[in-house]
Amino acid sequence: MTDSAKPVQASFFVLIALTGGLAILSSTMSKTPVLPLFAQSLGASPAEIGWIVIASTLPGILVSFPAGALSDFLGHRRVLLASLFVFATAPFLYLFVDTAWQLMAVRFYHGFATAIFGTVASAAIAGRYTADRAARLSAYSSVTIVGRSIAPFLGGALISMASFGAVYLACAVSGVLALGAGMLLRDAAPRAKRKLELPHFRKSLATVLQDRGIMLVSLVEAAQYLVFGAVEAFLALFAASLGIPAWQIGVILGVQLVGIVFMKPLMGRVSDRVGRKQVIVPGLLVGAVSIALLPVLPSFIGLSALSLIFGLGFATVTSSTAALVADLTQDGRYGSSMGVLRTVMDVGQSIGPVLTGWMVAAAGYGNAFMLLAAILAGAALLIGAGLRAGGPA
Repeated sequence: MTDSAKPVQASFFVLIALTGGLAILSSTMSKTPVLPLFAQSLGASPAEIGWIVIASTLPGILVSFPAGALSDFLGHRRVLLASLFVFATAPFLYLFVDTAWQLMAVRFYHGFATAIFGTVASAAIAGRYTADRAARLSAYSSVTIVGRSIAPFLGGALISMASFGAVYLACAVSGVLALGAGMLLRDAAPRAKRKLELPHFRKSLATVLQDRGIMLVSLVEAAQYLVFGAVEAFLALFAASLGIPAWQIGVILGVQLVGIVFMKPLMGRVSDRVGRKQVIVPGLLVGAVSIALLPVLPSFIGLSALSLIFGLGFATVTSSTAALVADLTQDGRYGSSMGVLRTVMDVGQSIGPVLTGWMVAAAGYGNAFMLLAAILAGAALLIGAGLRAGGPA
């Protein structure tokens, strides 16, 4: 990278981080802690709440890879702006919701924003920065997690002081600001005009799917996000069932994200030094223990502490996964590889709330949390076996 290119790249990084932070603030505030509580107020059952929560992750399964591959072909800016339009418009639709099925439909539409933006933003950063790729991806992730961290506190406060509608109006403001910032983004270089053909997508998909390392990391990411999605949905309801007020539920979920903000950059640097997967196994085990202990400490202080510990484990795992996938991508198909990672991840995140909702209804919160802990422990065994078998470093 030449000296003349540094100011341009620096301004791009600041701009995409700002855009991502605002977009994720809007997205997270629309679901944490408001979504399960809003759904419950509409009369939704635990199983229906699980489906409402996963409605926003289903678009990730459908469009993450096509959006990533399309950005490889057309450039990142156009695809990012499409996702930012959804970020700006979706929050207004919540104001007209009065049934559980309407809420599910709005969540499905809103999910296209995060599915496209997360994939393409990561691909844009991975493509622009090579020497310090892991550091840039980790720093970008931390900025977006700041937005995630603010959201539960702000959302919980707005529910307690005002209404569900006030939360979604705040989401709208943040989403519109993200669109405004995103319009200033520029691609690294103009794309050559080529005819867009289906074989390009098939070739990119086949190349990524045949990479054993990328698929192993994607499966671990799916397990981690399966549990993360379930915790997002049902930790709030578990706390509410104990009589904990909404603002304290916001704190319980918020401290988890604060822990992620501070731990993720640190663990990103550790993974640069000791090997990315070497930090994943401990992170998975920390998460498993914290989830298993949730029924044992059913108080505001206890749940806050365990939520924080779970966040630290989550940060440890995810500090290495996207960077490792980018490292393993050697043909420039960053959008395609990130798209496959996001697709597999979203499959896991979609399964989590539905599985947990069924378990809560059938066997109670304690057994549901034990199942989630077992999934994380199983993921640790899976990647441990991959390491012993000579998997990617």
